[in-house]
Amino acid sequence: MSMSLEERVRSAVAALLHAAGESQTDLAAALGVSQAQVSRRQSGTAAWSLTDCEAVAAHYGINVLELLAGPTRAMEALPAGRRRVPGRQANTARPAAVEGGV
Repeated sequence: MSMSLEERVRSAVAALLHAAGESQTDLAAALGVSQAQVSRRQSGTAAWSLTDCEAVAAHYGINVLELLAGPTRAMEALPAGRRRVPGRQANTARPAAVEGGV
C-alpha cells in the first residue's frame, strides 16, 4: 500500500532532519514557527501546508516536488553541503582554541 501525500511529506521531513543533523527546533527557527508547530505537523495532528512545504524545501535546498515525492527523492536531492558530517553533530560550537587559532 502506498503512502498518502501527508505521510510522504512527514517522512521526507523526518529524513531531511536526520540527514542534516537538525532538530525540530532548528527547523522551526528556520521556518519562523515554534517547535511545537513542527512537532504537530510531524505527528500528523496538523498538516504541512503547501506554503510550509515550499519553505522546508527552500531550507534544505531542494525542489518542493522532491519533498512531496517522499523521503527517497528528497534525500537524493539534498545537496552534499547540507548533509551532516558523520561523527560530528550539527550546530555545535567549535572549541575556543580552534576559533582563536591557537
